[in-house]
Amino acid sequence: MLRKTLVALMFAALMVAPVSAQTLDEVLAKYVKARGGADKLAAVKTMRITAKASGGGGPEIPIILEQKRPNKVRIEFTFQGLTASQVYDGKVGWSINPFGGKKDPELMGEDQLKGMQDQSDFDGWLVDPKSKGVTAELMGKEPVEGTDAYKIKLTLPSGTTQIVFLDADEFLEMKSESKRIVRGAEREEEGFSGDYKEVEGLTFPFSQEGGPKGAPPASRQKLTIEKIELNVPIDDSRFVMPVVTTPPAAPPASPALKPEEPKK
Repeated sequence: MLRKTLVALMFAALMVAPVSAQTLDEVLAKYVKARGGADKLAAVKTMRITAKASGGGGPEIPIILEQKRPNKVRIEFTFQGLTASQVYDGKVGWSINPFGGKKDPELMGEDQLKGMQDQSDFDGWLVDPKSKGVTAELMGKEPVEGTDAYKIKLTLPSGTTQIVFLDADEFLEMKSESKRIVRGAEREEEGFSGDYKEVEGLTFPFSQEGGPKGAPPASRQKLTIEKIELNVPIDDSRFVMPVVTTPPAAPPASPALKPEEPKK
C-alpha cells in the first residue's frame, strides 16, 4: 500500500512540475521561426512599407519607409503638400524638413542620428544579436495586458537599452520599452505591436503604437500599415545625401550715374 501511495505521489508531482525554463537562445530561435525562419528573412534584400500615422486628434499622415541591406533606412512623410525625409545610409544620417522652411538636406544631430541607428537593422535586433554587437539577456516572464510574455533586455551599440516582450505562446513581439539619452536627459518610451499578417511567408505587425512610457493609449502615435513590399527595386542613390550646389553670387550692381547738374 505504501509503495502504491509513493508511486501515485511521484506521478502527481511530475504532472504539476513546471516546464523547464527556456534559455535565451531557445526563445530567440522560436522568435525567428515565428517570423518565418532565418532563410526567408535573409532572402529579403529590400523592403518598402506604405502606412498612415495618426494620433493626438490630428490628421492621418502618409508615410513611406524604405530599407535596404545591411542597414540603410529612408522615411518620408507628407503633410499639406510638403514631404519631409529622414535618411540613414549606414554611416551618415541626414534629413530634409520643409516644414521648418528648409528645403536643402542637412546632417542630423547626434541624438537624431542615434535614433535612426536604433531603427536601422534590417531584420531587427532580436535576429542574431551577438553578431551585431548587441548584448541580450532573458529576464524571465511578465504579463502584458493579461498575456504571459518573455522579457528580453537588449543593449544596442548606440548605448540605447530596450526591453522586448514576446508572446509566450506565439513568440511574436507584443511590447517594447526603450531608454536613451536625448539632449542630456534620459527619455523612456514604449511601443505596442499587433495585427500580425503574413507577407510572402514572413510575419509582420500591421499595427503599431508608441509614445512616452506610461502615456494613456489615446495620446499614443499610431501607425497603420497598408502594404509591405519585399525585394522591390530601391537604388542606393535613395540613401545618399544630395550635394547642395550654392548658386553663384550675382555681380554687384554698377553704381547709378548721376546726371550732370545744369550750370548756373
